[in-house]
Amino acid sequence: MKFGVVQFPGSTCDYDCFYALNDVLKVEVEYIWHKQTNLEGYDGIFLPGGFTYGDYLRVGAIARFSPVMSAVIDYATAGGLVLGICNGFQILTEAGLLPGALMRNNSLHFICKYNYLKVENNQTPYTNSCKSGQVLKMPIAHGDGNYYIDDHGLSELIKNKQIIFRYCEKNGEITSRANPNGAVYNIAGVCNKEGNVLGMMPHPERCMEDCLGSSDGKYIFNSILNFLNKKLVLR
Repeated sequence: MKFGVVQFPGSTCDYDCFYALNDVLKVEVEYIWHKQTNLEGYDGIFLPGGFTYGDYLRVGAIARFSPVMSAVIDYATAGGLVLGICNGFQILTEAGLLPGALMRNNSLHFICKYNYLKVENNQTPYTNSCKSGQVLKMPIAHGDGNYYIDDHGLSELIKNKQIIFRYCEKNGEITSRANPNGAVYNIAGVCNKEGNVLGMMPHPERCMEDCLGSSDGKYIFNSILNFLNKKLVLR
């Protein structure tokens, strides 16, 4: 089993993803430079957080045209697992792999803190180790995490069970107070219709060990390993 972490100019959480996979989970992982176009041999691709190209045009808008993204689109279309975290989520929306868009936080401030998330769909490659409705504690760190989609798009997300995480209170209640950035419907993460591409604003790679304040990120990473191991058994 081997994973790839894409490095764009301005990525800042690539080392965190690498550490989570290599040092915590003890699985094989390689960095993928953004000019690379061959993704053969990888069981999953991670687009990490950061400030690709300095966010000078619009978050994720320039990175979307990096050579590797054509390969990521092909990889995802073929059913490969792609997880975009924070800036990676923004890149996935810019690339058209996920619906919606990420806008400035409604406070217009950069927010860096722990937040609670409710698992809305635990039947995905990224949440199968979670219970339905489970509350996870994960850090957020973004200035453009305000997820937006129009009413029709939101209805489609709900109908297709594409909303994977929503910001919530510690007890799981969905409230406006628990929403850190103004995201529509308190959305913190969505997947594509097929379920193999996930984008999320919170950082599971930053909470893999209890000494960091939470190890709930393991639920996401272990779910990926569970999914891939089951696929290997079925082969």
